[in-house]
Amino acid sequence: MIATRPAQLFDAAAMAALLNPIIETGGTTALTQTVDAEFIRGWMAKAPARSAWTVAESGGDIVGFQLIAPWDQIPDDACDIGTYVAQDKSGMGIGSALFEATQKAASKLGYKWINAHIRADNESGLPYYQSRGFRDWKYVEGYQLDDGQIVDKVWKRFDL
Repeated sequence: MIATRPAQLFDAAAMAALLNPIIETGGTTALTQTVDAEFIRGWMAKAPARSAWTVAESGGDIVGFQLIAPWDQIPDDACDIGTYVAQDKSGMGIGSALFEATQKAASKLGYKWINAHIRADNESGLPYYQSRGFRDWKYVEGYQLDDGQIVDKVWKRFDL
């Protein structure tokens, strides 16, 4: 059974532990350096009145998290989304449960649409967002990651 709830600062260590193997594997996130709890807490502290963080739990363990936040590259009536699911837990409905909660949070925060900017080589992220109803609206070639790697990005939009 997957349960979702708003993320709390005390979840930061578990969220970092979930995220780091994803970063280390590469190919799905723009993050290139592993993170710690302090990084996650700092990320959560950015624009807290305009952001929402949700964790998914199974058996008392955090198995995924999703966030929405404002981003200076999109209009003020939109938020940007990030989704992270434990690598050994894909296909269990975690992403669906997270997005259900995130949609509600985005509406409560007054957003009109959600933006997802996804690496073009992200073979799991692209279909995930497509299956939620996101549609392509922009393609960015030659995006440079922090480690110097160059990737293309697909921007998808979900109207609330």
